[in-house]
Amino acid sequence: METLFLKQERLLAQTSTRIVRELMHTIHWDNRLIAIRGSRGVGKTTLMLQYIKLNYPAGSREVLYCSLDSIYFSNHSLLELVETFYIQGGKHLFLDEVHKYPTWSKELKEVYDLYPTLRVVFSGSSLLNILNADADLSRRCRPYNMYGLSFREFLMFYKGIQVPLCTLPEVLERAPELCEEVNGKCRPVQMFNKYLREGYYPFFTGNREDYYISIENVVNLILEQEMPLLCGVDPAYVRRLKAMLGILASSVPYEVDITKLAGTIGLTRNSTITYLQNLGRAELLNLIYADVMSVKKMQKPDKIYLQNTNLLYALSSTQVQIGTARETFVVSQLSVNHDVEYGKAKGDFVIDHTYTFEVGGPEKGFKQIAGIPHSYILADNQEFATGNKLPLWLVGLCY
Repeated sequence: METLFLKQERLLAQTSTRIVRELMHTIHWDNRLIAIRGSRGVGKTTLMLQYIKLNYPAGSREVLYCSLDSIYFSNHSLLELVETFYIQGGKHLFLDEVHKYPTWSKELKEVYDLYPTLRVVFSGSSLLNILNADADLSRRCRPYNMYGLSFREFLMFYKGIQVPLCTLPEVLERAPELCEEVNGKCRPVQMFNKYLREGYYPFFTGNREDYYISIENVVNLILEQEMPLLCGVDPAYVRRLKAMLGILASSVPYEVDITKLAGTIGLTRNSTITYLQNLGRAELLNLIYADVMSVKKMQKPDKIYLQNTNLLYALSSTQVQIGTARETFVVSQLSVNHDVEYGKAKGDFVIDHTYTFEVGGPEKGFKQIAGIPHSYILADNQEFATGNKLPLWLVGLCY
């Protein structure tokens, strides 16, 4: 066990607390069992290590971070670790990559029942289904979802620019004031164009080519390891899933023809729908429906987007169309906290059954949303709001 504490000290020494994600202040850390779910690469490990560094003195034996894919667990069980940690005065346990440990849910349930004073935080893939795990943890566990950087967090994380967190109604009501504040701190259109290509994942080091290789590695790990493990995907079909992602990354979003897509990659229609839903759960795609309350949600999506614009630029085999990047950005930012529906003939998107958005360039007009209440244009290459025509980047302040 001492080796785990030594590893923790090394990791903490390498962990910076200069920038802390907003989720740090949202999580109720005093809960006995907390789950942090998110796609690979969004910063779950860093968040846990930052919490430890900010709340415990160096060398503390009351807190322990370890990853369940560590070689330590080839010879020890999780229950053995917890028993040893607890009797030595341990109070707060952080477990990373729990989906790599086959009996994680059953053993965590037992830990919860046997050690009432021990607090446990665990992280895992966005595919992790706590409700349907072998042991039902839903009544015991408080889950949180973690996403990549919003445009607002990108400004803070990479540029050191502090911009307030806003709800969507606040953005719409205070657009002129917010535009003035942000423009006083930076050139938002210039920053936004950088964000589209290299701002979503918190591991950009200055070289875009290396960054895109890292994104491809993230995608490969999700497809080759997590989806077979957590979704039961036959490894023989992984190549077809990669082909599907490549096709979707290089296509302009359109009303989906599932039969055509299935034929292109050599799968049945039902299998294609199932795989699309799994890719959505893995946070590689965003699936948009014309009515989120409709039975159609159990069938095919109406539009398909890559989960974020960095994925789009990293995986596309052709030049990315700016219209695709704009719409991908809006869906990526707003789907975190809102229901996003395909608007069909009445705007591009309907948010929470209330707000209608039409997305386009600076010349975009109101013809398609004329007469629709609570309707707005989100325009690219625009620094300030003019009436209901808002800068596209503004919706990036919502998480």
